[in-house]
Amino acid sequence: MNKPLAIKLRPKNIDEIIGQEHLVGKDGPIRNFVNNKKIFSMILYGAPGIGKTSIATAIAESTDLKYRILNATINNKKDIEIVIQEAKMYDGIILIIDEIHRLNKDKQDILLPYLESGLITLIGLTTSNPYYKINPAIRSRCQIFELKTLTLDEVKIGINRAIKSDELKKIKIKKDVIDYIAKLSSGDLRFAYNLLEISYYSTNDKNVTMDVVTKINNKPSLFSDKDETGHYDLLSAFQKSIRGSDVNAALHYLARLLVIDDLDSIYRRMTVIAYEDIGLANPGIGPKVDACINACERVGMPEAIIPLSVTIIEMALSPKSNSANSALNEAIKDIESGNNYPIPETIRIDSKIYKYPHDYKGSYVKQQYMPDNLLDKKYYKPKLTSKYEKMLNEIYEKIEKINKAKDN
Repeated sequence: MNKPLAIKLRPKNIDEIIGQEHLVGKDGPIRNFVNNKKIFSMILYGAPGIGKTSIATAIAESTDLKYRILNATINNKKDIEIVIQEAKMYDGIILIIDEIHRLNKDKQDILLPYLESGLITLIGLTTSNPYYKINPAIRSRCQIFELKTLTLDEVKIGINRAIKSDELKKIKIKKDVIDYIAKLSSGDLRFAYNLLEISYYSTNDKNVTMDVVTKINNKPSLFSDKDETGHYDLLSAFQKSIRGSDVNAALHYLARLLVIDDLDSIYRRMTVIAYEDIGLANPGIGPKVDACINACERVGMPEAIIPLSVTIIEMALSPKSNSANSALNEAIKDIESGNNYPIPETIRIDSKIYKYPHDYKGSYVKQQYMPDNLLDKKYYKPKLTSKYEKMLNEIYEKIEKINKAKDN
């Protein structure tokens, strides 16, 4: 079998693990499990290429128990049933399941009683947040550990280990190329190994130069897992940076979305931000966002970054107000809780007592619009963060004063 370098260099014991000191370093919980020869069911989660499978297999290798590795996306119920029979035969087994967040209910139902009894010790692996993606029945029987993205120095340790291995014994590579590969990996050691191996075999003389590497790949590895947690984390960071008026962070996350060519998500999120977070503080931003999107569609990439940069900077530095969004959400909550009272007679379609505002000075006349039970209800609570909303508030307060004056 043509095994990738990443698999050939997989750690054989816990001491060979790169990074994750909080788990496998001195007094780390997983190291102590191994030292005490007591392994518990657990879920390891984090970005790709940071050591989830390596830790799982290192744990399994450190015990006297047999272990099996399955993948929730390709292995079926029959495969799990075979593991259960093996567990009964060997009086216990460690089952490592990759992509555990994709384990369907039928497979979970088969596993649960054996996890409960301890006959099977489960080590689940996932890039998705288990608190959202994994069934509570499985989750409650496992300890959850989050792995951290590897640092630049930790990735370099892995690359240097690969260079010294028998797999790449003829390699010629300079320090600046090692640094470049490490930087491109963005903390994903598997990506670094793959790029190093492909670069090595793409040459005749095994001389891995900067030119060789850039011809193969000059874009960083960015964990986004579209339609999964990582992608939504990136979009969340993008929106929250704009909402929090951190223009530099907003540009950083915009750049990450651009590098993975996700213009559609950028457009949708910008439109939401314009009305949810900026709103009445700068109501002109909505049309500006539409104009920006149209310009981007017209010119395409890479020129689309020009209108995007202008608009995102303005959005980040714009005053913010969620008063309109909050007001409508409160009104919807009222309706959903049963406050659906009769429409007042003054504004019904066949009303004989309706007063047409345009016939009155200032286009305002006092009459009842709210249902009887909600006459004093105030949904809109202005945020005086901009000149525009201050102006709206002045009109709001003026109308309130007129209403009160005519009541007295």
